Amino acid sequence: MFIAQGIKIADICIQKKLNRNKNAIMKAIDLLNEFELQAAIFDLDGTLLDNNYYHRISWIAYLKNAGRNITEEEFNENMNGRTNHDAVQYIFGKDLSEEKITNITLEKEAVYREMYAQYIKPVPGLINLLEFFRNKGLLMAIATSGIQPNIDFMFDHVPIKPYFKAVINSAHITNGKPDPEIYLKTASTLNVQPEHCLVFEDAVVGIEAAKSAGMKVVAVATTEDKKELSNADLIIDDYRELMEN
Repeated sequence: MFIAQGIKIADICIQKKLNRNKNAIMKAIDLLNEFELQAAIFDLDGTLLDNNYYHRISWIAYLKNAGRNITEEEFNENMNGRTNHDAVQYIFGKDLSEEKITNITLEKEAVYREMYAQYIKPVPGLINLLEFFRNKGLLMAIATSGIQPNIDFMFDHVPIKPYFKAVINSAHITNGKPDPEIYLKTASTLNVQPEHCLVFEDAVVGIEAAKSAGMKVVAVATTEDKKELSNADLIIDDYRELMEN
């Protein structure tokens, strides 16, 4: 049922990429016509919400008193897509106690939520895509390196919780992205084999995690330069590209 509709989406993608990358054309055909999709798994930061700018500036605000700054390049390379635990260790070193890492995480994320609350909104086209997938009978889940208060914050402001059968976050895993653990756990929770899962990601480490899990990946270019996302099967600016008539 989904594959037939997928032909229409693939044709759109083919036309858009015709003059850019013939390899991407074939990937779009393989992804949407030949892949037997049973589940769609979404990262959160930069994928459901276009919010990584606010994560970065909230880190800058939090670190101001410490005399530490985070550049965009540094954020993308070392922090985007990773757990708060890994990000805190990157900034402050690996000698911190778990209690201290948790405290820093909660303090910084509170700054993020305060800064982003008045601007929060989904990536363009997301709601239509979620509705489309639900109508086609796909299971959907979130697999995020983030923490539960940020997930609750999103659901409080963006009414998309009913679309998702499962939400897996950093508290449910031992190894953060680029390790595939979070995507394998999500697939297992949905009772779907990894090869039947399509992942939406914005981060290089997230793409690596999903590919290592044996899944197809659509990269959403909200944060990283498109050339950095080249390992994905398909690259889009936002979800409107998949839903245009």
